[in-house]
Amino acid sequence: MRENTIRSIIHLDMDTFFVSVERLLDSSLNGKPVIVGGGHRVVVAACSYENRTHGVHSAMPMKSALSLCPEANVISGDMNNYSYYSKLVTEIIKSESPLFEKASVDKFYLDVSGMDRYFGCSEWVKELRKKIINESGLPISMGLSQNKMVSKVATGEAKPNNTRQILPGTEIQFLEPMPVHKIPMIGKKTSELLRSKDVKKIETLIINKFINLHLQ
Repeated sequence: MRENTIRSIIHLDMDTFFVSVERLLDSSLNGKPVIVGGGHRVVVAACSYENRTHGVHSAMPMKSALSLCPEANVISGDMNNYSYYSKLVTEIIKSESPLFEKASVDKFYLDVSGMDRYFGCSEWVKELRKKIINESGLPISMGLSQNKMVSKVATGEAKPNNTRQILPGTEIQFLEPMPVHKIPMIGKKTSELLRSKDVKKIETLIINKFINLHLQ
């Protein structure tokens, strides 16, 4: 790859993956609140968007989740099914992408830098997403930018089941208005610490970094 080639990094996320697989296998669950967990699990492994409006989220104690959404359909889940669909999507990506990284069972990074010389990256992303949806039946969200972090954030903003491209040179403009917890790897405790120091938006972090660079 030539040094002046603009990088094009895709982050791909299979939306509410466990729930989506369960709905693929049982269409009666479509549109209903679904929690994957139960059985030997004491926490929520995954939940549908319908649950999230009640405040339910992954890793929440099952007892708390059911108190917030008692009408939820609780499914113990089957890792064999999830593994099957994860491998199916992996094989589709492998057949289409020159370079990719499987970050987890339902998340991937793809480096398609230089693809725009032959076929626009944004169009390639749409075609890949369409192929995955058609062949797997699963909803997919994707983000495209120059680096992994921005692409991951873009995917979050694209959800559910959509795409978002951040053009080169617009990354800061895209990130600035967002709350700091949108930055990958900033968890609840770090987010609370930053808020206690009146750092609520990414804009503040960017400004502070700029000031520190110019004071050195």
